[in-house]
Amino acid sequence: MLRSIIADIRREFSFGNVVTRLIIINVAVFIVINLIHLAFYLGNAGVIPPLYRDIVNFFSVSSDIRHNLTHPWVFITSIFLHEGFWHLLWNMLFLYWFGRIVGDLLGDRKVFPIYLLGGMVGCFVFWISAQFLPYMQGHTGYALGASAGVMAIVVTSGMIAPDYIMRLILIGDVRLKYIVMALVLLDLFALAGNVNTGGHFAHLGGVAMGWLFVSQLRSGNDWSEGVNNLLEKIVNFFKGEQVPVTRSREARVVKKTFKKTEPKLFSEDEIQERVDLILEKIKKTGYDSLTSEEKDFLNNASSR
Repeated sequence: MLRSIIADIRREFSFGNVVTRLIIINVAVFIVINLIHLAFYLGNAGVIPPLYRDIVNFFSVSSDIRHNLTHPWVFITSIFLHEGFWHLLWNMLFLYWFGRIVGDLLGDRKVFPIYLLGGMVGCFVFWISAQFLPYMQGHTGYALGASAGVMAIVVTSGMIAPDYIMRLILIGDVRLKYIVMALVLLDLFALAGNVNTGGHFAHLGGVAMGWLFVSQLRSGNDWSEGVNNLLEKIVNFFKGEQVPVTRSREARVVKKTFKKTEPKLFSEDEIQERVDLILEKIKKTGYDSLTSEEKDFLNNASSR
């Protein structure tokens, strides 16, 4: 049974969209950290030793700038880390509900950059707010969780599809803009309390990031491209892959030969099949990811 479950997870991670992969990563980290908690509990007569908290804090963003400077990875690791089940559940539900909208309308490649940038800004806002919160003075606090990154996706979905209809239990159909507004207001109102105030500041940092991302996108600045290009370079570096800078003589000859061939005539079924593939590509990575040839093909097919 366990082998079958692992196979299913691998398949979903390999072929699923970015939202699915983010959920799998968050759930996997949650399971690992709670298994560590259980091991300490069983191995220490039911008493959790300070070492467990040291492990969690090692991956969490802190109100202490020295911790963050000596542990720079916390601006990334903390946004995948959850200890409580309900904290994880609500974050993953929101990520699934609103992430699908962003992925469908903006392209799958924009989901992770929004999540990452929102989470990192949330970490920074948490640290800034901790310097001014009265109850944080004199001791060190830590923050973890995907909430800031998820709120960035929530706000992004509300800005790009404000009239999208979502059906809520016991309420019925509600336009997305009202749901997003209610979630943002809840975080604003929570600032007046002394319960997780730094966390709510972090959520609002994610809100600001989502708003800035869409505003810049409408101005022609796609921040996700920079993030994706950097990630691809990092992945290729660890894979040892290099992009060839020269072409062989045979490759040049083949390219020249293809240019001289007559354009291929497609049947109606072939045209429809290729249009479907192009539309699927737009759904996953956005219209801007199409090549000039694909854009021309789509325009010619639509004018038939």
